[in-house]
Amino acid sequence: MTSLAAGAASVGNPALNIAIFVAFVVITMTIVIRASKTTKKASDFYTGGGQFSGPQNGFAIAGDYLSAASFLGIAGAIAVYGYDGFLYSVGFLVAWLVALLLVAELLRNTGRFTMADVLSFRLQERPVRMAAALSTLTVSLFYLLAQMAGAGGLVALLLNIDGKFGQGVVVAVVGVLMIAYVLIGGMKGTTYVQMVKAVLLIAGAGVMFFLVLFAVKGNFSQLIADAQATVSGSASEAVAGRDIAAPGAKYGISDMSKLDFISLGIALVLGTAGLPHVLMRFYTVPTAKEARRSVTWAIALIGAFYLFTLVLGYGAAKSVGPDKILAAPGKENSAAPLLAFELGGTIFLAVISAVAFATILAVVAGLAITASASFAHDIYASVIKRGNATEEQQVRVSRITVVVIGVVSIVLGIAAMGQNIAFLVALAFAVAASANLPTLLFSLFWKRFNTTGALFSIYGGLLTCIALIVISPAVSGKPTSMFPDANFDLFPMSNPGIVSIPAGFLLAVIGTYIGGRRKENAAKQAEMEVRSLTGVGVEKAVSH
Repeated sequence: MTSLAAGAASVGNPALNIAIFVAFVVITMTIVIRASKTTKKASDFYTGGGQFSGPQNGFAIAGDYLSAASFLGIAGAIAVYGYDGFLYSVGFLVAWLVALLLVAELLRNTGRFTMADVLSFRLQERPVRMAAALSTLTVSLFYLLAQMAGAGGLVALLLNIDGKFGQGVVVAVVGVLMIAYVLIGGMKGTTYVQMVKAVLLIAGAGVMFFLVLFAVKGNFSQLIADAQATVSGSASEAVAGRDIAAPGAKYGISDMSKLDFISLGIALVLGTAGLPHVLMRFYTVPTAKEARRSVTWAIALIGAFYLFTLVLGYGAAKSVGPDKILAAPGKENSAAPLLAFELGGTIFLAVISAVAFATILAVVAGLAITASASFAHDIYASVIKRGNATEEQQVRVSRITVVVIGVVSIVLGIAAMGQNIAFLVALAFAVAASANLPTLLFSLFWKRFNTTGALFSIYGGLLTCIALIVISPAVSGKPTSMFPDANFDLFPMSNPGIVSIPAGFLLAVIGTYIGGRRKENAAKQAEMEVRSLTGVGVEKAVSH
């Protein structure tokens, strides 16, 4: 068994790690190929024909939502920063209450394939669909960027790949596999892969959870004390001075960092209800009742997992230590694999890492199919072809879009390597909450809301959020930034949610009053209200 020395580049047996990776890819690809035999129509490719039950879709939602950020990023954040890192777990979980109570059932009743179906139902179709599709593509690319960065760091650690070129090759391989999953299996194949991955991830994290607690005889207080002792003995003065059981290790240094903490929390809690790849999952069930059931199942599964991450994070701080974690190629993202190695050796490391790799593949496949469906259904079929595209043409364009998105995400993923992927995903949540959530809520609940308000909200929220991200410390000005040698960090907070999300809501209101003279279709507004609240006519949900 290969032992881990401080600052080592890899752990475990690279050959064994590759073998288990390949075995998972072969098994899941077999599932995808079998699913592809029943993918005949556009509805099969986009939503699996709406044939999945609530529990099945709940597992798939958990598989889609529990990304590399959830497993690798959060465990690493807790291991290095303690209490402050657990905010990600709390925010990601609480966000599901917003999705359950405000959008899940109403969205399923009103739409057909994509988020734009809802937004364009009673508004002017072409401009609103274009705006919604561009927002969907942007959020999906931000999310893909995080998954790709996680893949590079994870596999670099396990295969002893050092340097950006080798990690870039890994990112490219993940991108190619993602393209293959979607092209072959569509939503059905992707959903089955996500179900399998959810079971493996929650089971793997559960085993690690019990092993960590077993080592301290179930005494969580002892676990925190042991973790604090390891952190206090760190060779780094900055790390050695941290109290990982109290707030402030990451966000308590200054008043501005505390404000950044609040901004991050707002983005996490409100972002889920605006994530296109999560919203699209509500269309894979036959009824609104099943949509509610699927969210209930997802909350139970996701809640259990995030409780596991608290123990895994402190377990990594205790058994591995922040010095080894930060010295690994994936930095904070390496905490969970390194903990697996300490708990169970080479074989357990290989299994847990294969699960993490499966997590990345399943999530990127779901993101790719969401982005491609939005482009093909909303931009190509509804805007360019004005509703005259056949289903075969839509699916063909969707497949081409998957390839393009895959290439773009590979390039962006290489640029983002080394970043904490939970942090990168939080940026995607901020974009979703700024551009999509205000428009969705106002479309469903505000009768006066009009096309101008929707365009102001989507474009304004999107541009505000991205502009603030570009001039934030996340991109430049700090050693941990994407471009550490540059310095254009004019906005002081790493997450712009506290500014961009209220801006999205405010712009929706301003735009609605500016465009108040434009009369929307009152009959469509009434039909949407009845359908969203009762489900009457949902079987006829088509683009208008």
